[in-house]
Amino acid sequence: MLQLYTAIWRVSGRRQLVLIALSVAIAALAALPLKFQQDIVNALTDGEATADTLFWLGAGMMGAILLSLALKWLMGVRSGVLGEDIIRFIRKRLYTDTNRNQLEPSAIQTGTLTTAISAEAEELGKFAGSAYSEPVVQIGTLISVIGFIASTQPGLGAIALAMIVPQVVLVLFTQGRINTLVANRVRLLRQATNQIGAAETNTVVQSVLDEFDSIFEARRRMFIWKLSTKFLLSTINGVGTVAVLMLGGWLVLQGRTDVGTVVAATLGLARLQAPTAFLIAFYRQVSANRVKFELLRDILPPPVKSR
Repeated sequence: MLQLYTAIWRVSGRRQLVLIALSVAIAALAALPLKFQQDIVNALTDGEATADTLFWLGAGMMGAILLSLALKWLMGVRSGVLGEDIIRFIRKRLYTDTNRNQLEPSAIQTGTLTTAISAEAEELGKFAGSAYSEPVVQIGTLISVIGFIASTQPGLGAIALAMIVPQVVLVLFTQGRINTLVANRVRLLRQATNQIGAAETNTVVQSVLDEFDSIFEARRRMFIWKLSTKFLLSTINGVGTVAVLMLGGWLVLQGRTDVGTVVAATLGLARLQAPTAFLIAFYRQVSANRVKFELLRDILPPPVKSR
């Protein structure tokens, strides 16, 4: 994984710095709407709300939301363009480097090159565009929201944090198996396209059909692993939401917290689910792209040593 990120930084380091700065700003704004929600609910339940108070709180909340959305739009555009630029770079590198070595006995086969340029390069390039910025946004959002909940009510913050840990452990446990299936699928697809390119157009090669069946089986097993993990993760999120409501309600009855804090914590918990789900999906994407990066690197000819 370190080699993958090092390669991405080498070709796009300066542009990644701009994206990271935008990510930090977005993460810093993540908990601000929750604070406005807490103040609005408390003002209404305490009977201290006035039209002016609600207006200014609502305007402040809307301003925070719009600023966050504008920063996300800018980051999305820049990361998307960067991803496309890296896709173009990978395709040019694959084509020019392999084309110079076509006369060598170990030259890359046409089927493998076609698959690498059309599919593998695109997946890897899209990932590279947001490889640094997206995890910074999501991790920063988690820190911001959990910090806000913990600062208002430590018990609720502890529940929010307790939701994250088992999800991380579960994903780390299952991802290794998924990576093996990803690598196997890529190799099978390359082998099948190589045989198609080598066969006569009017000849059906049974081994190619067998490869298609193997690819299907690999994908089927990947779906089972991913969906089973998703089921368990959703169960953990459901347990966390119920626990926050039960503990928060009990604290309100005991006079140890206010309704606004419970509402903000519940909404904050919902806000945590999106970045948590993204980080889990992103980790899977990193792991899968690490495998694809290594497979792409293996087919490139070694650099020519200058004398």
